[in-house]
Amino acid sequence: MLVSHTRAAVSVSFDEKNLVSPTGLVPVMRLAQDAGLHSLADEWLSVPTDKGANAGLKVAALVAGMVAGADSIDDMAILRHGGMKKTFKGCYAPSTLGSFLRSFTFGHVKQLDAVASRFLVNLARTAPLFGAPSGEDFVFVDVDDTIIEVHGYLKQGSGYGYSKVRGLNAVLATASREDTAPVIIAQRLRKGAANSARGANKFVTEALGTLKRTGVTGPVVCRFDSAYYGHPTISAALAGGADVTVTVPMNKAVKRTITQITEDAWTPIKYTNAIYDEDAQAWVSVAEVAEIPFTAFSSKKKVDQVPGRLVVRRIPELNPKATQGQPTLFDTYRFHAFFTTIDGATLDAVAADNVHRKHARIEQVNADLKDSALAHLPSGKFAANSAWLVAAVMAYNLTRTAGVLAAGQFTKARTGTIRRKIISVPARIASSARRMTLHLPASWPWQEAWENLFAATHAPPQAA
Repeated sequence: MLVSHTRAAVSVSFDEKNLVSPTGLVPVMRLAQDAGLHSLADEWLSVPTDKGANAGLKVAALVAGMVAGADSIDDMAILRHGGMKKTFKGCYAPSTLGSFLRSFTFGHVKQLDAVASRFLVNLARTAPLFGAPSGEDFVFVDVDDTIIEVHGYLKQGSGYGYSKVRGLNAVLATASREDTAPVIIAQRLRKGAANSARGANKFVTEALGTLKRTGVTGPVVCRFDSAYYGHPTISAALAGGADVTVTVPMNKAVKRTITQITEDAWTPIKYTNAIYDEDAQAWVSVAEVAEIPFTAFSSKKKVDQVPGRLVVRRIPELNPKATQGQPTLFDTYRFHAFFTTIDGATLDAVAADNVHRKHARIEQVNADLKDSALAHLPSGKFAANSAWLVAAVMAYNLTRTAGVLAAGQFTKARTGTIRRKIISVPARIASSARRMTLHLPASWPWQEAWENLFAATHAPPQAA
């Protein structure tokens, strides 16, 4: 592509007052309004009056800025250009929104958590976030934490955790079916040196409570990594009506159980470099799985013990000197084991291993958030950063809902893709007879998806 004019024939002027850059905010913020974001924040937040006046509009402004790509308080200036004030109410200055965040306390953050939970429930009623409700498919709840890197010593709560990086610890819970993109059902910011499982039992209880209020049907499975293998977390998931599948650490009890698996119990699975043998109707693979009955937390009193299955995947250890005429006397393996309460008649060992491995999809959500609003934690105050995390989660869920309503490729697209193709579309405002018309670019490649979203959010109200 080449510029069609000479340098001398091109000039610029920032003087267009009827231009809006992120026009996709029009249907998206209408969706947020219909889902009660403004009214919920006004109802639940009790931020002091001098900073918290119009709390609903300020929370909505933070969410709108994040949907449009803001990853810092200064980036909220994206709401104050061209014709934005003609299109939206509450286009606050970044300094105003920063003061609003810094007025939060721990209690106010919990109030904002309540807003986010109810906002998600309303969004789930607006769009099929969990696909068609068959009542039989699993609903997967994935829980994991991630370190959000920060710089400097003035960030309250920052520290060095398991990643050896200075930051704050954000724990998330996502919910999805096999064929739907994850939405975030719970979130919490903790100090950087926090243990992954700290407060996980209460967190899981809150997440499952929110999921239940969305009206989703079908069996629920909570997936965890080994950091969450403990009685408080597992018992909280079971008490919430969910099954669990959790990676177990290789302690003595687990190693002793693995030695009891007979050689004929191992089944090849599809794994890296696996080949499917059509004649044998089986995978030719170095990876194999097997299962054996197992009781978790057997050292505790009997009422606290959890019966289930131990599913084990084994991979042969590589011998780098085998090609040099130094083969091993016997095969050695690396083992990866996880504990599950799902009945074997529902999922056999191969299917259970496949389900458990997909717990890694929550890492895509972590990466998605860090590519947008969680690229930074903008304040030195811990409560302000906690509120920022909650607003980022609401922006993520709102963008995800917009993608479902836009349909097509956007149903499972990253929020960055939705933002680039649907949200960040420029438009010129024209007014006539008290009616506003937004003129978007001709031949926009994703026009149909944009119109789908606009039609879903601006349809005439249904008859009572």
